[in-house]
Amino acid sequence: MKKKFQTKEEFKTEFERRIIEKYGRSIEQAHKTEKYMVLGEMIRDYVGVNWKETKETVAGNGEKQMYYFSMEFLIGRLLTSNLMNLGIYDIVKEGLQDFHIDINEIEDLESDAGLGNGGLGRLAACFLDSLASLNLVGHGNCIRYEYGLFRQRIENHEQTEYPDMWLKLGNVWEVRKPKHAIEVKFGGHIEMYMDEYGKTKVNHMPEQVIRAVPYDVPVIGRDTKVTNTLRLWSAEAADSVINNDFASYMDDVKAICMNVYPDDSTEKGKLLRIKQEYFFVAAGLAQIIKAHLRVYPSLDNLAEKVCIQLNDTHPVLAIPELMRILMDDYAYEWDDAWNIVTNVISYTNHTVLAEALEKWPISYIQQLLPRVYMIIEEIHRRFEFALDHQYNRPDIKYSVAILKEGQVHMANLAIVGSHHVNGVAGLHTEILKNDVFKSFYEIMPEKFSNKTNGITHRRWLLYSNPQLTHLLDETIGKDYQTHPEQLEKLMAHVDDPMLQAKFMDVKRQRKQILADYIKETLQIEVDVNSIFDVQAKRLHAYKRQLLNVLHIIYLYQKMKKDPNFRIYPRTFIFAAKAAPAYTFAKQVIKLINCIADVVNNDPQIAPYMKVVFIPNYGVSIAEILMNAADVSEQISTAGKEASGTGNMKFMMNGAITLGTLDGANVEIVERVGYENAEIFGLRADDVALLKRENVYSVWNVYNRDPEIKAVVEALVDGTFSPEKEDFRLVYNELMFKNDEYLLLADFDAYKHAQTRVQERYQDKAGWAKMCLINIAKSGFFSSDRTIKQYADEIWNIQPIEVK
Repeated sequence: MKKKFQTKEEFKTEFERRIIEKYGRSIEQAHKTEKYMVLGEMIRDYVGVNWKETKETVAGNGEKQMYYFSMEFLIGRLLTSNLMNLGIYDIVKEGLQDFHIDINEIEDLESDAGLGNGGLGRLAACFLDSLASLNLVGHGNCIRYEYGLFRQRIENHEQTEYPDMWLKLGNVWEVRKPKHAIEVKFGGHIEMYMDEYGKTKVNHMPEQVIRAVPYDVPVIGRDTKVTNTLRLWSAEAADSVINNDFASYMDDVKAICMNVYPDDSTEKGKLLRIKQEYFFVAAGLAQIIKAHLRVYPSLDNLAEKVCIQLNDTHPVLAIPELMRILMDDYAYEWDDAWNIVTNVISYTNHTVLAEALEKWPISYIQQLLPRVYMIIEEIHRRFEFALDHQYNRPDIKYSVAILKEGQVHMANLAIVGSHHVNGVAGLHTEILKNDVFKSFYEIMPEKFSNKTNGITHRRWLLYSNPQLTHLLDETIGKDYQTHPEQLEKLMAHVDDPMLQAKFMDVKRQRKQILADYIKETLQIEVDVNSIFDVQAKRLHAYKRQLLNVLHIIYLYQKMKKDPNFRIYPRTFIFAAKAAPAYTFAKQVIKLINCIADVVNNDPQIAPYMKVVFIPNYGVSIAEILMNAADVSEQISTAGKEASGTGNMKFMMNGAITLGTLDGANVEIVERVGYENAEIFGLRADDVALLKRENVYSVWNVYNRDPEIKAVVEALVDGTFSPEKEDFRLVYNELMFKNDEYLLLADFDAYKHAQTRVQERYQDKAGWAKMCLINIAKSGFFSSDRTIKQYADEIWNIQPIEVK
């Protein structure tokens, strides 16, 4: 089957024809949004042939497929990456130029898809890119959120939330598939009866049925015909409304896909979160089963042909739901069903924070999912029996219990119901094995492994940083574009003064692009010759944006107090969203913006220091932010960050890690050496010892160090806000919770590390060499390597060839 266009002239003919046919106007008359919509649809149709042939190859050859179940897929904009991956970017760019259309203007019309919040979702998106690019069959399964998380604006220094209307122009990449809709059942009661063969049958009489309609987005690999699918489920009214209150029912339907992570601090919010999690899991599983049975006569070989990866605890209801399907719909006995389920499903843990390991009230699960709860209860009962009789470890029953304290412990259910459990960085996995899931590891060590996260170098280097890509191409050739481990070749050139100078010029170009963006959006002038010091990530106490802020206050106070003390010019850049109900995080954002207002308008200080908060952080902003950074702030409390992927993106673009030995920072430093990063502060073992021995006192640190005391007091003395109580909560969290995340314990070490960064930056040749070494060693952190490990060691899937 012939592609729609293969040359510039064919593209122009097709583009012009479609504009006329769809909108009844010429290209000159068409609005730019119409040009964008037509171009996107052309690209989607262009890849339709590969999409079809991939599906036929998989079915015809009986290939095993992986499904990645995740509440988030932060895929960002797709137009540029799809054109690049298909190898037709230049054809399209030049064809549009002939019509006097700037492709950059068209690209800017695309919204970031509102399908997530942070690193969890961006990791899932990188994985999809790598799967397709490596010719592996792996699909995404998620919710089609109507509004995403929220659009962040800063008003009166504070975060305000607005709807993220990412679908205002529609989504040109998706194809609605109503024929594949699934009915998802909630509430009601269970009827059990015996059939004529004496077998117990289960009938769920639901209170509510909601129709899940799939929207499929093609996932396009680079230089390959393999095209996978990201399936997004949208909630619609079912044909029959079981309860009679139609208006209330429609509100329930709309709420499921309204936005990602509704506030779960209320009963209503918790129930909605559970409904969301079950909705996309139940729909995804039902569709997988249907697709399997179109090719094979039974589900006996499901585990040979299908594997499902649970991305964190959000999709863990897949375990009891797949059991329900096998037993209730296909009459499998418990043991046979359990054998299938545990060989199909594997689980990735992304956190060591107890509050982030989901626990739902038993009563809520019973109310919403009565049959699923019965199965969870039976899994719990049988696992307790196994602890007594198979593992001979009744002593650990409480620590590994699925049901305890009136709650369903989702992480424990995930471990029991999976054949494989992995952490996402070496240190993180060791903490899981030796602390968080220690009892599980003692009885089933074979389940646990590490899969250090990665990023797609295609988006985060080749496409977002063409200046650096060009420099790498001319220095080491282009093999690294396909095999990112070949970046190591750069090590032979890191001492070349000419290359060092060229790299610093590339970095300056990227800094200028960011500076122009800051000027245009925030009306703040920043000096591209200053050190760009960037902390960009979700705002949370353990990520310690506040430590960065306290250091800025320290520098400000010292420069105000001593006219002879001046720092090398530095621009501190923050980008972060705070969860709407997370008051502490929102106050930190306000504090950053209030400090920026004071510092940036102080004529004594502004020439040496600027503070910038970039609002509405997302993939597109990251694409211009991370490659402009000189310094990558990765300063979480050691032992708290599972991995991080921002640290990898900064590194790959030639920024120096300023960080604790936490998450993937450990592996970054193992590769580049301590001399090519700036590591400070307590180690994970030190933190654990302090907590265990209970010997740390924040007030002792505060009282013995006048500089620290002055910095902390600035939070509540009116220095940065005429309302002295504006940051009282920040002060109280720090001082009356005994500095839970050890900011003041690490403050001196952080301060000295920042001084060393400043000194090292002034040796331009030395700095350039450090940056080049970081780039050279970054190939390990490509998601291609991560995905190969998952494919070989967990999923057992092989590359395919699409003719």
